[in-house]
Amino acid sequence: MIAGLPMYDRPETAAANDRLWDLARSALQDCGIAAPDALARDIALWDLWLRDDLVLAQTCGLPYRWKLHDQVNLVGTPMHALDCPAGHYYSTIVAREDDPRADFSGATPAVNEARSQSGWSALLDWAEATGTTLAAPTLTGAHVYSAKAVAEARADLAAIDAVTWRMIRRWEPWARTLREVTHTSPTPALPYICARGVDAEVVYGAIEQAIIAMAEDDRALLGLTGITRLARSAYLDMPVPDPPNE
Repeated sequence: MIAGLPMYDRPETAAANDRLWDLARSALQDCGIAAPDALARDIALWDLWLRDDLVLAQTCGLPYRWKLHDQVNLVGTPMHALDCPAGHYYSTIVAREDDPRADFSGATPAVNEARSQSGWSALLDWAEATGTTLAAPTLTGAHVYSAKAVAEARADLAAIDAVTWRMIRRWEPWARTLREVTHTSPTPALPYICARGVDAEVVYGAIEQAIIAMAEDDRALLGLTGITRLARSAYLDMPVPDPPNE
C-alpha cells in the first residue's frame, strides 16, 4: 500500500505532514487497512494517484475532473483557514511590487502545471471575467517556481494556490518583492482520493480523526481546519480548459 500528501509538502511542513499521516495511519490500521508506515515522496504525481494500492493522496481539482474521477474514489475535501466557503479555496494573483499595472493585458503569466486548477484554470477564469488577454505562459513546474519567476521578472504575474502563497510569503525572502493583485473566485479545494478498491468512508474517518487529534501548531502550519464532503458534481460540473501553449 502507498500514501502521499504532496500538494503542501515542503521542507518546513514535511514533519507536520508526517505527524498527520502517523495519526491517520493508526486510525486506518485500527480499521484493518494495511496503511504504509511512511508517506511516499519520491514518486511522480500521476504514478501516485493511479496506483491501485493507493490508501490516501491529495490531488488537484482539475486533474480529478479531467481524468481521475472515474479511476479513483473521492474521499473528502480539506477545509482551510481561508475566507471562503468550507471545502473551497482560491488563487492569489501576484505581480512584482514595482509593477504598477492594473491592466495586465499582454502580460506573460507563469503557470505551475498545464492541468492545474489554481495556477491555470483559475487564471483563465479571472482573465475572461476581467477582459484580460494574456501572452503565452511560461510553464514552471511548481507554484513556488511560478512566484519566483515573477519576482525575477521572467514572467509578469502568476495565480498561486492561496495556501501555498501563505507558505511562500512565510518562508521565501524574495516573496517580499511581490504584491497581491487580486483573489480569484473560490472553487472546491484539493480533494483527498484513494484507490477504487479502498473504502473511502473509512479513509475519510481516519483523516477526520487525525486532523482533530493534531497539535494546534501543526494544524496552523498546514492551514488545516478539518475535512468535509463535497459532491463529485462540485468538481465535475466545472469546465476543463485546454492546456496552455507555451
